Amino acid sequence: MIDIVSTAESAPFVTAVPTADVDRDDGAYRSWLKEAVRKVRAESGRSADTHLLSFPLPEEWGIDLYLKDESTHPTGSLKHRLARSLFLYALCNGWIRPGGPVIEASSGSTAVSEAYFAKLIGVPFIAVMPRTTSGEKTRLIEFHGGRCHLVDDPRSVYEVSAALAAESGGHFMDQFTYAERATDWRGNNNIAESVYQQLSRERYPEPAWIVATAGTGGTSATFARYIHYMQYDTRVCVPDPENSCFFDGWTRGDPEATSDTASRIEGIGRPRMEPSFVTAAIDRMMKVPDAASVAAVRVLERVLGRRAGGSTGTGLWSSLKIVAEMLERGERGSVVTLLCDPGDRYLDKYYSDTWLASQGLDIAPYTATLEHVLATGEWA
Repeated sequence: MIDIVSTAESAPFVTAVPTADVDRDDGAYRSWLKEAVRKVRAESGRSADTHLLSFPLPEEWGIDLYLKDESTHPTGSLKHRLARSLFLYALCNGWIRPGGPVIEASSGSTAVSEAYFAKLIGVPFIAVMPRTTSGEKTRLIEFHGGRCHLVDDPRSVYEVSAALAAESGGHFMDQFTYAERATDWRGNNNIAESVYQQLSRERYPEPAWIVATAGTGGTSATFARYIHYMQYDTRVCVPDPENSCFFDGWTRGDPEATSDTASRIEGIGRPRMEPSFVTAAIDRMMKVPDAASVAAVRVLERVLGRRAGGSTGTGLWSSLKIVAEMLERGERGSVVTLLCDPGDRYLDKYYSDTWLASQGLDIAPYTATLEHVLATGEWA
């Protein structure tokens, strides 16, 4: 018989380590947050969809051109959608706090819309903008309770905004980083879903092209992603103004591309490749002369009786070029572009012959090109 002897020793006594527990729950903040989100979402519920305007072309061409009229938002521009999305994104991330200012780097329209939403939820707002921003936009920002911080070098708006946020304990919204991720591109009544719903009973419900200019790049990313997600065949074209780096960065595949001069077409064009500009998602870009953009908004006023900002002209110029190309190839279909904001913000710029002369811009040859294509369908 074999005796089995246990060699195991008694385990040494170990003192239990307490569970680390830091509870930062703040009931007052959560109540404020719920009310802030409710107010922003309620504002969306009160807003009707924007119109899809038909630009008159000869019926026999078999091509329809539309402008999504974003100027009818409560703050008068396409940026109203973006500002709402940015505020919801920042609120739900816990970045905006009661009493803390929201700071934004902007060329104008986004700041107008963000000032509106900041006032809605009761927080201060500071817009950091180039000194060349139109006076009407600064007036609108102040009307909505915001404060304007003007800088001489447009490239410094990012650093100045971040510094102001750090000094004040506020939040730098940073539209140029977060625009593309704050928007729900799968649907939920984003601009892309809205366009396709409005086209559903038109003769060409799936457009051949959508033309969307870029400031942050968020709108073109939303269109492109939605198109890919829904498996449509629509192509996306992004026109770029002079003094912007997007076209060069996209064509060269250069994420470090820059421009040393500020864009004269407010709201679009940037001095650097912004993080929200999703280059791989879009199909085509055009570099549009500033004089062509101005010529296009003046032709738009003659044809539709509507004044619009320069970015609308950049998109319209490119859209009519695409229409002429489709007509030359015997293609039928529809093209959609954007009416981004109203022209009354730019009466001292794009509708002023004095301003054109001061900038050395001659719109006559571009006006002739547009009149020729509208009369004949040919791009001269």
